Amino acid sequence: MIAETKPVRSIKSFYETEKGCLFLGKCEDVLTSHKIKHLKGKVQLIFTSPPFPLNEKKRYGNLQGKAYLKWLADFGPIFSEMLTDTGSIVMEVGNAWEPGSPVQSILPYQSLLAFLKAGKLKLCQEITYYNPARLPSPAQWVTIERIRLKDATTKIWWMSKTEKPKADNRKVLRPYSDSMKKLLKTKKYNSGKRPSQHDIGKTSFLKDNEGAIAPNLIEVANTYNTLRYQKFCKDQRLPGHPARMPDKIPEFFIKFLTDENDLVMDPFAGSNTTGATAERLGRRWLSIEALPHYAAASVAHFDERLAGSLIKEMKEIVQESIK
Repeated sequence: MIAETKPVRSIKSFYETEKGCLFLGKCEDVLTSHKIKHLKGKVQLIFTSPPFPLNEKKRYGNLQGKAYLKWLADFGPIFSEMLTDTGSIVMEVGNAWEPGSPVQSILPYQSLLAFLKAGKLKLCQEITYYNPARLPSPAQWVTIERIRLKDATTKIWWMSKTEKPKADNRKVLRPYSDSMKKLLKTKKYNSGKRPSQHDIGKTSFLKDNEGAIAPNLIEVANTYNTLRYQKFCKDQRLPGHPARMPDKIPEFFIKFLTDENDLVMDPFAGSNTTGATAERLGRRWLSIEALPHYAAASVAHFDERLAGSLIKEMKEIVQESIK
């Protein structure tokens, strides 16, 4: 297994596909580099999940406290500058707990407010991501002392420079429930005022819109099949990224907030699920990853011939960074 590596100092185009490119380097260095200067103002969606402000240090790097708040806030104006006038930033920020205490930290919320203020951004909507398969945590308070509930949700914040960024919820409709299908078939339901005083008209629910409007709750069990990724990592002796996101999450927002050939960016690529999903959906993409071993492993999401042709060069870069 390749040992843990440090972020590379130079900025390199690590690999390219038909629709996109992954840059190797620290996010702040790449985004302020002349190499992508031509893309400023052209990104339609920045979808990302930056390192969370966890108490336990992770291999991919994470800060705590005031250092984390400043670190995230500093990206506000940089990200904003990359967006089109109607572009969006969608960011997942995980929960944090006070060290050694069963009290949830407000740092993620403080960091969000600082990020919004620094980037002069508007908060379009708060979305909750629910993972029903998540293991009980924090373990001390949930499984040992039994004084807290399982922490199974994170917040996904949708932001933009304008009140009305490009968005179309008709692209992410959900299948109708059986009762709704029955209603559309029979054309019968009780109209009139409800206890809430909301007046339901006689034809309000009789139009078939080919699906139900999605709520601001996304439920995806993080038990998806990653055998191809895991096998690739094992075969190439590369450590897989420990915080991989299910592709259904970026898929939802890419469909909702972009059109074909729009540019999607992920500044903290990790296993590059965002780039691979964007490619599959016909969007152009740009991803950034600081750690060579995670960047190398991410080619597993793409065509096997691409992975095979790049792995030798990538191994040299990975080994270089260990020295």
